[in-house]
Amino acid sequence: MGADGGTSHAFSSGGAHKLYRHGHSPVHALPAHCKIAAVFCFVLVVVSTPREVTWAFGLYALLIAAAAAAARIPAGFLLKRLLIEVPFVAFAVLMPFVAEGPRVVVLGMSLSESGLWGAWNILAKGTLGVATSVLLASTTELRELLLGLQRLRMPPLLVQIASFMIRYGDVITDEMRRMRIARLSRGFEARGIRHWGVLAKSAGALFIRSYERGERVHLAMVSRGYTGTMPVVDGSAATPTQWTRAAALPLAALAVCLLGWTL
Repeated sequence: MGADGGTSHAFSSGGAHKLYRHGHSPVHALPAHCKIAAVFCFVLVVVSTPREVTWAFGLYALLIAAAAAAARIPAGFLLKRLLIEVPFVAFAVLMPFVAEGPRVVVLGMSLSESGLWGAWNILAKGTLGVATSVLLASTTELRELLLGLQRLRMPPLLVQIASFMIRYGDVITDEMRRMRIARLSRGFEARGIRHWGVLAKSAGALFIRSYERGERVHLAMVSRGYTGTMPVVDGSAATPTQWTRAAALPLAALAVCLLGWTL
């Protein structure tokens, strides 16, 4: 009963995720579906910009910086969370060395010209996309993000899967932490391959517990009237003023993109 009650609470609570930074800025106040639509359009414009128009990406970065300033998000907070793209940066750095085509000499190294442009394309557009997504997550609670996707008519099944996956992930993480504490309290410490058997048994026990808890949660939902669809708990619509404020970022980016195509 206690475990299921805790699980039910985890599913019903909105909860702030780790990327969220509480605030009362104009960006925080915008409806989630407005911000999601604005971010999607902004990223679409950035991707549509020719990679050769390097100055345009600098202007995009300034637009993101202005949005972060309006949201009162510190630069350090934003930059720290950009570390998630490190694997893509590593891939981009290798491109000039492995790509084919005409070669150019840079700092005494023979690099592929097409590889250099490809690396720049990935770094510039990828970094801007990640920064915009981090800004969205920093100003929007998890519950609001899911409601925003629902308001934008995203397939309900996908919204439910995302909701259950994210919220139930916290439950599984807590269970893993409790199992680790239990092993340490019994003097166990994994130091080599001979301890893999214990860790494998722990992983199996975690899977069984998670599966059984998922079944109990599903039965509890069915007993409360769940038929495969979640009710819309927020029927409020965004005002024209809110849509206009949210559209400021993608519209400014669109102007930069069009200028890049015409010059």
